[in-house]
Amino acid sequence: MIKNAMIRIKNAIVNTWKTADEVARYKAVDRLEDEVEEMEYIFAVLCQGAFIGMPAPPERISLDLLPDMEKDLILLMERVETANEPLSRLFSAFDIS
Repeated sequence: MIKNAMIRIKNAIVNTWKTADEVARYKAVDRLEDEVEEMEYIFAVLCQGAFIGMPAPPERISLDLLPDMEKDLILLMERVETANEPLSRLFSAFDIS
């Protein structure tokens, strides 16, 4: 009787631990995706900064990278759309309620 109760308690603790581990892994992956998106944005601004008035590498390099930067340019256009609400991006990234 006591042995069965101990086994049930142990199984409940193990299941809770596995669930907490899965949630933590999901959040870690989500944070890494946010970081990768920010790094891609910084790379796009560094390479194509001449379009927004920032110092940029020589035009030859920027134009050579242009065909490979479709995703980065889309990201830049999305950032232009959300430029009026910079805190909303931060709140959505950090799950601040």
